[in-house]
Amino acid sequence: MRFPTLPAALLAVSVSVAAAADVTLPGRWSEERANEWYKTQPWFVGCNFTPSTAINQLEMWQAETFDPGTIDRELGWAAGIGMNSARVYLHDLVWEQDGEAFLGRIDRFLTIADKHGIGTMLVLCDAVWNPHPQLGKQPDPVPHVHNSGWVQSPHIEVLRDPKKHDSLEPYFRGVIGRFKDDPRVVVWDLYNEPGNDGAGDAMSTEEKEGLGLMLLKKMFSWARDVNPSQPLTAGLWAREWTGPNATAVNVFMRENSDVISFHSYDSLTRTAERVGSLKPFGRPLLCTEYIARGNGSLFETHLPYFKENRIAAYNWGFVAGKIQTQYPWSSWRKKFTAEPEVWHHDVLRPDGTPFRKAEIELIRKLTGKE
Repeated sequence: MRFPTLPAALLAVSVSVAAAADVTLPGRWSEERANEWYKTQPWFVGCNFTPSTAINQLEMWQAETFDPGTIDRELGWAAGIGMNSARVYLHDLVWEQDGEAFLGRIDRFLTIADKHGIGTMLVLCDAVWNPHPQLGKQPDPVPHVHNSGWVQSPHIEVLRDPKKHDSLEPYFRGVIGRFKDDPRVVVWDLYNEPGNDGAGDAMSTEEKEGLGLMLLKKMFSWARDVNPSQPLTAGLWAREWTGPNATAVNVFMRENSDVISFHSYDSLTRTAERVGSLKPFGRPLLCTEYIARGNGSLFETHLPYFKENRIAAYNWGFVAGKIQTQYPWSSWRKKFTAEPEVWHHDVLRPDGTPFRKAEIELIRKLTGKE
């Protein structure tokens, strides 16, 4: 099904908001405060973590499928190779279903992670993949397909209607408010890849970016009002980040994040160029997604560079499981009948053995876990 395009009036509003994207909202940390905070933190090395038994955020967090045993085991493996942080996705529908119970499960996750010496970056919303999330039993993975069951947050019908954006305010205030002074939470990542065309959005990039920017402004405003002790961020990920051709949503994220986060699935040369464009802003840098082996984004090239520049490093994925991100993005278009010889993302097999032993040895060496 193809959805209708945005009405002209809404597009006009989007353009108006985009034109004001360089406005820094009140409450942003100063460069000095951000850097003083960063000095107190370890060099963050971790992964984007979903337990291998969950196909998406809903299966990870709903009461019926929340799996603390697997979370404990797999975060133990992460700590064992030197990882000290995890980037973890939440979902607004689980809050809507039963907010207090959801907070209890988040608290349990944080307790497990903290037991292993792992701090957590919580991601509240995500613009990527299936735009029609539904509570309840989640689908089985499509065989050999990358991230076949991942879902967006919020639902596309909430994003496309600015009148519905405020429905997310209780979720933001409730979750951030509960853990605003909790040392187990290290960073708040408000919205992953706003503007990403996902799968089945039936919206242009410009339409989705315009709506995402409108929502981002509210997200940052709500979070600033709660005033957590941890920094806020939203990650740069596509198109131009700096200079005269920087997109409106990138300018807004860059100018409102306390610490600047970014994604890079490119070669080290391109990654270093991107980092070079961000260093002049004088804030801590966190790479919240990398590792795409077929693209030349590798542990052996990138992790030493990140350590040398004290850039936080969160690779995508950890244990190959139901999200199947050892398969490449091309598996959405090209048929695979077996696991690829070179994994796209992920680090360990379900039994804890590494895809590449040399990668584990490198992570241990660079994190002092040898």
